[in-house]
Amino acid sequence: MTRDKSKLSRAKTGVSGKHHKAPASTPRQNAPAKTWRPELRPAGAGTSEQNLAGANAPMFRYAASGVTVLYGFHAVREALRGKRRKLLDIYATEAAARRLEGEIAGAGLCPHIVTTEDLARRLGASAVHQGAMLEALPLEPLDLSDIVSRSGIVLVLDQITDPHNAGAVLRTAAAFGVDAVVMTHRHAPEMAGVVAKAASGGLEHVAIVGVVNLARALERLGESGYLRLGLDSEAELNLAQMGLRRPIALVLGGEGKGLRRLSRENCDFLVRLDMPGAIKSLNVSNACAVALTLLQPGLAG
Repeated sequence: MTRDKSKLSRAKTGVSGKHHKAPASTPRQNAPAKTWRPELRPAGAGTSEQNLAGANAPMFRYAASGVTVLYGFHAVREALRGKRRKLLDIYATEAAARRLEGEIAGAGLCPHIVTTEDLARRLGASAVHQGAMLEALPLEPLDLSDIVSRSGIVLVLDQITDPHNAGAVLRTAAAFGVDAVVMTHRHAPEMAGVVAKAASGGLEHVAIVGVVNLARALERLGESGYLRLGLDSEAELNLAQMGLRRPIALVLGGEGKGLRRLSRENCDFLVRLDMPGAIKSLNVSNACAVALTLLQPGLAG
């Protein structure tokens, strides 16, 4: 009799002796809103802002999934404007989302409103995110044959590994409108994160060509008619006094060690910047800016 009651009880409640898997969670939908107006999300009565942030912690993608992460106001804004890469999601504080409202709408995204603490947990406490972070796909890889000559100047980076220096060079390259920046796939920082922040949006405006062998890339540039100038603080020739022709490939050496032997051997000339002060060399990003300034009036038509 007891056994029959037990069966009846299970029948009424719909419970069986077998374990059922919980239904799979529904994938997050990223359908963009055509228009968006940011609204404050008020905390419930008796709920602190800190607890609310923890309870509504955003679900970020991670770099291991092949996603590029960009942060910083200018880096995010230029990526939204640039139309050069596939954009996935934007996470921003209320204030940053309002400042980027037009760009976000123009990119067809709907932002996730987060706190500065949310972004710090994702990016690290030292990241200067300025309230904005963008998840996107990497830029399409380019080849030397993809370079379109407009300014007639290409930068070649010989193992510049510091992301702040690389980013500053990219910012300078964008400011001077160089045709491309050539660098090796290895011994170069990732074109995201700190590099994008230091480039202040320049990453979205410069063609970046990745190569396996830099010496071979310099050979190809020479075969294509480029005048290859290696910047070296101890070179005999002064860049400011040279008669130049375009197109030019300006080769910049890495921090500390400068140009490697094969890079030097594949340059047509090694040139220096004359410094009137006690210090005769500059940080690579500053040297790049000075050299590009000198190259502008010196280029033949």
